[in-house]
Amino acid sequence: MARKEDGLTSPTTQSTADEKEVLTPNNDAMNTTGTGWRKLSEGDERRGAASGEEMQIELNETVATTRDTAKKADAGSGGASVSAAEMVEYKVYRRRWFGLVQLTLLNVIVSWDWLTFSPVASHAARYFSTDENTINWLSTAFLFAFTAITPLVIYVLHLGPKPSIVTSAALILVGNWIRYAGCRSGEKGLFGVVMFGQILTGLAQPFVLAAPARYSDLWFTNRGRVAATALTSLANPFGAALGQLIIPFWVEGPGDVSRMVLYVSVISTVCALPAFFIPARPPTPVAPSSQTPKLSLISSAKFLLRQTEFYLLFVPFAIYVGLFNSISSLLNQVLLPHGYNDEEAGVAGALLIVVGLVASAITSPLIDKYKSYLLAVRIAVPIVGLCYLVFIWMPGTRDSGGVAGPYVIMAAMGAASFSLVPVVVEFLVELTHPISPEVTSTLAWSGGQVLGGIFIVVSGALKGEGGKMERALVFHAVLALVAVPLPLCLGCFGRGEKLVLRRVRSDEVEGRRGAEA
Repeated sequence: MARKEDGLTSPTTQSTADEKEVLTPNNDAMNTTGTGWRKLSEGDERRGAASGEEMQIELNETVATTRDTAKKADAGSGGASVSAAEMVEYKVYRRRWFGLVQLTLLNVIVSWDWLTFSPVASHAARYFSTDENTINWLSTAFLFAFTAITPLVIYVLHLGPKPSIVTSAALILVGNWIRYAGCRSGEKGLFGVVMFGQILTGLAQPFVLAAPARYSDLWFTNRGRVAATALTSLANPFGAALGQLIIPFWVEGPGDVSRMVLYVSVISTVCALPAFFIPARPPTPVAPSSQTPKLSLISSAKFLLRQTEFYLLFVPFAIYVGLFNSISSLLNQVLLPHGYNDEEAGVAGALLIVVGLVASAITSPLIDKYKSYLLAVRIAVPIVGLCYLVFIWMPGTRDSGGVAGPYVIMAAMGAASFSLVPVVVEFLVELTHPISPEVTSTLAWSGGQVLGGIFIVVSGALKGEGGKMERALVFHAVLALVAVPLPLCLGCFGRGEKLVLRRVRSDEVEGRRGAEA
């Protein structure tokens, strides 16, 4: 086959059906071969289509090879094992950027939808004639909606990224305009209608938040997947930053709430409409791993349940995403009782995210180049835990230090957290290949969203005198510190061989085999 990237073509060849190796995703097998299943030839695909359901994959089985059969076949055919018809071209396409930009825009706007009311919770509460805890439920319901629809998200993403992206765009369009209709109904709006629209936008989020790993696996090679996943995944908190920064300037009083929702609805419409026109998949595979047959959903679940490394990454990722969701939703309520205003709280939230985006933009290409996933995790996780601990005392420094304390800690927390997110998402995909990327990414994000909703509810219940939230910050810090040891155990206790980057190795081994042929 010929491999073509950005106009450069290098010749490789693909094995025929008689030369194939049947590889299982067993950990020890991966350490020996460095690959998952190989891409089957046309003859294999025909046989696989008929017997695919009969192939029972045992994850602890060793590699079974058929090289003896291949040798006999080669001898019988005079050694002619590759035909011109079987040549395959690996190529990356420029059109991948159109879909990547659209996925980025949808992640931006769906997160902005999430925090539409949180930065102006006091004004929104007066507008709807309710209290701030009720307004908090707009954010909480949004997060819980993610978990409710997770099984459907995994199924739709299994079909490909475009169906998932289109589904999200449709829900964003409908949800936003229902929210606006609820705000404009009567003098004080209809809070129930607004909540319904908010839940619809919440249902839209998982279809795009869990899509980056699936999209990058389909459209990018291992030299650009971390960066692509980082751009699209971190667009989500960037949307939250825009909401926290801009919305307080649009809402000066309760009467401005409905107009603000109109602005957000218009922006959402502009961002969502192009989703219906993105390409579904590349005409030819971009890399061997992108066409590797993936495990079925049932086999994937069985594999994950027995893999310790999955839990060591999944649990802290879910906790830190949940804490980020909680602090983003409640930052206004954390700072205002100490004398900060809405604009200063908005800047703190924006710093959390903007500095994080800059840090991720710097670290992601380096991690893409050197594949230093484990080192990045071991550096970032303790910093995140320490930031949540120190932030307990930062709101109370208003009189002595002004805004400097919260701003510095928010910036450091954002830098460490955002550098960590794409690394963990891609690391999970690498360690569990050939499980389809949407399975691990959807589960990881779902865990973070449901914990975020729980943390918001618990934090609201921990409010103290005058609405101060020191006890909630202690709660956050304890959880952040408890999660620190888990990812630090990766590769320890004789399990270093379990950290093989299977997808990267799959591409490398296929390339070497093709070159040798």
